[in-house]
Amino acid sequence: MAERIAQIFSGRATHYLAEKIANVYGQELGKVNVTQFADGEFQTCLEDTVRGNDVFIIQSTFAPADNMMELLLMIDAAKRASADRIVAVIPYFGFARQDRKDKPRVAIGSKLLADILTAAGISRLVTMDLHSDQIQGFFNLPVDHLYASSIFVPYLQNLNLDNLVIAAPDTGGAKRANAYAKFLKCDLVLCYKQRSVANKVDKMTIIGDVKGKNVVLVDDIIDTGGTLCKAAELMEAEGAKSVRAICTHAVLSGPAIERINNSHLEELIVTDTLPRQETDKIHILSVADLIADVIKRIHQHESISTHYEFVTIG
Repeated sequence: MAERIAQIFSGRATHYLAEKIANVYGQELGKVNVTQFADGEFQTCLEDTVRGNDVFIIQSTFAPADNMMELLLMIDAAKRASADRIVAVIPYFGFARQDRKDKPRVAIGSKLLADILTAAGISRLVTMDLHSDQIQGFFNLPVDHLYASSIFVPYLQNLNLDNLVIAAPDTGGAKRANAYAKFLKCDLVLCYKQRSVANKVDKMTIIGDVKGKNVVLVDDIIDTGGTLCKAAELMEAEGAKSVRAICTHAVLSGPAIERINNSHLEELIVTDTLPRQETDKIHILSVADLIADVIKRIHQHESISTHYEFVTIG
């Protein structure tokens, strides 16, 4: 009987990251052929035999929806080719902000995607810094929820900032920011914001003391950048020594990059779960080592419980 091996494939949108992961893992990416038709329809084909093997398919599901569709087609292709286990590795899980009914007659997008991925045939999901932890419960299969803190915390520690304060850009991020503050043994500051429409902050209030402090804002997603830039402006006005931000997923829609480059932020530290270029103020840390280690442990049936903890250093 042939030994079961791990094979890593990637969708087109996350190929840049999958190449790094495969390199760290010590093998080449599996070959995928995507045929594009004139009307926009496309077909995926796994060029390597996957029968009886563990197949890991890497694709972040950011806009457009074609990225999710391509992932689903690759999952279906692996299932129909008799792969033993199919693991969807989704560094950035799109539609995660649609995790509940916050008003009448709206969809719960993240639950819908969980159902679709399950129906497509995945055995397991690997993802990072979900917008809300409850999304794990939308799946009736194992979900490995990784934390970027294992990448961010060492970076912050190497900065050797005195009078450090961790800040949450909104009340929804208080739990995440508190975890950083507790681990780093520093104070916590909260921002209270009011919105009339999505992606636009009408009013913001800082709760806590930032005078003479080096402030680090913590969030899972930065979209248009309005909230973080507004928070940095207010904190500097209240006497903060410096303001920087760490965000796992750099969506950076519309005017976000221009806003950040012209903002009071010292720097924005993000990961490469989404394809972005560094600028003078945007610094990118890779999640490739972390994900490659998790893939190895899953394939070898080893524990990955340390990666569920807030931070894993070393």
